[in-house]
Amino acid sequence: MATLVFSLIIQSPSMAMASSPASITPVTIGTMSNKINAKAKEAEGKLEAAYGDLIGDTVHKIQGQAKQVQASAMNAAETVKDGAKSVARGASDAADDLAAKIK
Repeated sequence: MATLVFSLIIQSPSMAMASSPASITPVTIGTMSNKINAKAKEAEGKLEAAYGDLIGDTVHKIQGQAKQVQASAMNAAETVKDGAKSVARGASDAADDLAAKIK
């Protein structure tokens, strides 16, 4: 529920600046949500690892570190997705430029 509320708050300023509401895609909102989830997982891992350190419980410490690794993997996946989208946009722009030259 918190992610939904956050994404709705983020949409409003974007919609005001966009020429049409259709320019904001659900994929963008989903990506923001994934990045937020990764940051939350990282914070959760840091807290759990610190808790394990504080009380001397290696299980909590290891679980916290594992959550931090999971968050790193989530961030890496988002970085790869962003890179792929950038390459696709570049290819689309190049195709548009070529089509414009042919006309």
